[in-house]
Amino acid sequence: KDQDIYIQTLRKLFNESHGIFIGLQRSDEELAGKSRRAQLVQVSKNYRSVIRACMEDMHQAAISTRDPALQSQYSTQVSILSAMELIWNLCEILFVEAAAAGPLLLRLLDWVRLHICDVDNMVREVLSSENPSKHELFWNVVDVFVLQGRMDEARHLLSKEASANPTSVNMYKILDDLMKKMPMPSLGNTQTLTEMELKWQHWHEECQRYLQDGTFASNSHMESICKILLGDEDAILEKKELMTTWYHFLVTRLLYSCPTVKPMELRFYAQSSMDLFLGGESSPEPLDTILMAAFEFEMHQVIKECSIALSNWWFVAHLTDLLDHCKLLQSHNLYFGSNMREFLLLEYASGLFSHHSLWQLGVDYFDHCPEYGRVYLELHIERIPLNTEQKALKVLRICEQRQMHEQVRSICKIMAMKALRNNRLGSALSWSIRAKDAAFATLISDRFLKDYCERGCFSDLDLIDNLGPSMLLSDRLTFLGKYREFHRLYGEKRFSEAARLLLMLMTAHIAPCSFWMTLLTDALPLLEQKEVVFSAEQTYELMRCLEDLTAQKSNKQKFQDEDVETTKVEMLRLALARNLARVIVKEGTLEGS
Repeated sequence: KDQDIYIQTLRKLFNESHGIFIGLQRSDEELAGKSRRAQLVQVSKNYRSVIRACMEDMHQAAISTRDPALQSQYSTQVSILSAMELIWNLCEILFVEAAAAGPLLLRLLDWVRLHICDVDNMVREVLSSENPSKHELFWNVVDVFVLQGRMDEARHLLSKEASANPTSVNMYKILDDLMKKMPMPSLGNTQTLTEMELKWQHWHEECQRYLQDGTFASNSHMESICKILLGDEDAILEKKELMTTWYHFLVTRLLYSCPTVKPMELRFYAQSSMDLFLGGESSPEPLDTILMAAFEFEMHQVIKECSIALSNWWFVAHLTDLLDHCKLLQSHNLYFGSNMREFLLLEYASGLFSHHSLWQLGVDYFDHCPEYGRVYLELHIERIPLNTEQKALKVLRICEQRQMHEQVRSICKIMAMKALRNNRLGSALSWSIRAKDAAFATLISDRFLKDYCERGCFSDLDLIDNLGPSMLLSDRLTFLGKYREFHRLYGEKRFSEAARLLLMLMTAHIAPCSFWMTLLTDALPLLEQKEVVFSAEQTYELMRCLEDLTAQKSNKQKFQDEDVETTKVEMLRLALARNLARVIVKEGTLEGS
């Protein structure tokens, strides 16, 4: 289970990386060669900047909180994020950018400088003191600069030592000259590897000459620096405390003994550097194993080890997706048919779906899993708790956009049932219409009619007045819509149209038989109008309906409230007879004239 999904401070990581992920899926794959590689390196840097921003936020949170437990939790998260960025950055150099011999060393130096920053406080302390060269940590800081290949800063500090100590000026000048002349690989194509190796060989021999001449014999610090420049492993290992990690030792060792190292040679240097640095005193940590796998170009091992070591799927899912876009994982299919990229994205997105709001990000990840994404989305979307109508509409929109008809029906039915239980008939009816569920629409229409019989008026008039073609979903819904239309016509005093509609509802058997007495009772005011509304033929139809109704009722059961029903029937018969008399006179008069 992805525990990190629930950490509030990591929300930024999930939200912002989602945008980068979507951008990468839509990126222009037609770009070839350097353009495509530059595009992918930029994507990788964007991911790293999000990790770094989260790390900063978490660091600030750790400083500002007073709760020791929270402080410890934040500090742990900072170290995990730091390790994530360290691994990602190395993968970016080796796999995404695929730096060649020469530029490879420069990239690794940047990598070490960026991530081994424990020494920065020591540097600040020395530089801010009144007399830096007399500070007890002065030579430590010079050594750190040399170990990280920061020659200009090392020379700047040594110039302070020279001005404070005139006896060492000559030695300082020679060491300064050696450091200044040290050949470095170039990022551009300004020099070939052979040229670089020749220059480096000459410079190396010059350093060797000064050391053998005993030029620095009177100053152990400068002599030690000269040995480091010569790539003396023992001299470099003496500074173990300043380097703190075996991979810093590896990069320093390469800088001073093999600056034109080729990518495929890294594995040998990495393994021996780890063995020398740890010296059998301690066994490798999970982070060491992951970095070693990267130096050995074992991409799948890196992903596997990260999956085991980290408490989230975020890292492996996004890194694998990026490597897949670099066309580095094409051959690796898993035994159940999906590839590694899709498997990890499915795991990550499934984790997002367990969160009350991050599930919306998960939808896009499933969309970009061609094999099983759709199936996973269908399964997970059905499990989202539809606490509010707003959330239900959001889920519904996602399903409709993807033509997930079964899920659309299911959501609408759930919401219709909820609304009905809360006696919100209008909402229940609109959900059942959306679900195209005729049986449920009939049930709710019956509830509307029952309510009307009890209260004498309709609720949710706006909805019923604007049913439009939706009323054809079920006969009962059609009746509800038409019956409401009858009331509207009656209210607008369009009595002839209202009378025709009322009669049609009964004669066409649109109205349920149980509702006929209500319809006939609704006819009473029309029968009593000053102007004759029903024609003789219509009146005969009404009479037939009344007789059919009384015949059915007497066959089935006695009226529940017999006196009331009998009175209604009698009143109707009387009104119908009176109306018939009036209409015969009126129609006879019209014919006579």
